[in-house]
Amino acid sequence: MADAHPARTQQPAGATGVIVFADGRTVWGRGFGSEGQAVGELCFNTAMTGYQEVMTDPSYARQIITFTFPHIGNVGANEEDVEATDAHALGCLVREAVTSPSNFRSQQDFPTWMAATGRIGISGVDTRALTRLIRREGPPTIAIAHNAKGNFDLEALQQLAQEWPGLEGMDLAKEVSRDQLEAWSGGKWELGEGYAMGGEGNDRPHVVAIDYGAKRNIFRNLVEAGARVTVLPATASFEEVMGHEPDGFFLSNGPGDPAATGEYAVPVIRQMLETKKPLFGICLGHQMLALAVGGKTSKMFQGHRGANHPVKRLSDGQVEITSMNHGFAVEREGLPGNVRETHVSLFDDSNCGIELIDRPAFSVQYHPEASPGPQDSFYLFQRFVAQMKEA
Repeated sequence: MADAHPARTQQPAGATGVIVFADGRTVWGRGFGSEGQAVGELCFNTAMTGYQEVMTDPSYARQIITFTFPHIGNVGANEEDVEATDAHALGCLVREAVTSPSNFRSQQDFPTWMAATGRIGISGVDTRALTRLIRREGPPTIAIAHNAKGNFDLEALQQLAQEWPGLEGMDLAKEVSRDQLEAWSGGKWELGEGYAMGGEGNDRPHVVAIDYGAKRNIFRNLVEAGARVTVLPATASFEEVMGHEPDGFFLSNGPGDPAATGEYAVPVIRQMLETKKPLFGICLGHQMLALAVGGKTSKMFQGHRGANHPVKRLSDGQVEITSMNHGFAVEREGLPGNVRETHVSLFDDSNCGIELIDRPAFSVQYHPEASPGPQDSFYLFQRFVAQMKEA
């Protein structure tokens, strides 16, 4: 399996999916979803639910996900549990074969949804071995392929993996960001009701959100907290932002190397900070704020991806159960004197939040909109909206 010697392993009978590492290690399985091939960084996610949300999260662009929970796909798929128009993860690796869905909200089975979104799945994989490999070696580059007839060019797949440059230095925000203005409408989801409508009232404080690869549920939480939201592309200029007369700024999550995205994003964020209007960032947005005030980011050895990450709030010692998805982190060392650390990971003590002491700007590394707590972190949206009302 994943711990095997780099030499090729014999293709088993019935194998319709394959994983090929840059060093030649080969793992076989059964393909589902779309046929074809893809190359990217392998990561693991420990969440037991939410595989549609994970697959459609733009922060997973150019990545292939190993789900540590063995039974993925058993509740099917629907049109509501997605975080973006398209699926952004390249594919997924799962332990057990995907069975027929068993859930009253299911509209189609998971393999059909994967095929419709052009994403490759491979089942029958020892996901525990792959996870151990990532923890031991860091995230490797792999090529995956699905062919119903079992026909594969292993040498070509290995070459794909060898030639892929990796996520460091890669700006992906431009690839996944919407390319035009959007006036957001809609709030949180309720069973039997769907997503709430509204959020357009001019009596609400107006936040301009920069989309570096945003999850839809972030905007719904902003609406739920009382804001009116306008979303702009990642490359929006400061003049374009201010043309919408914002009461505050939001910096979204997104994929890729924050230092690369910061080449064009940081100058705009610095101008935002000069206005002293409230600013709130999540995930990549957290990293962008840190870079804008003089901090640094670095690639993590294995990243944080899952829905059970404990984060300590330093102001009162409260622990929040959070959802995370990031392969880069803000370095604690070197943060300027006007930056206060607000949250830390209880898994590895890495930074998970900052705030500025000389203006109303703060950010967190985790995803409060994912609600694994489930309401542990909603106060962040409420705090941001309250700051805009007070400004």
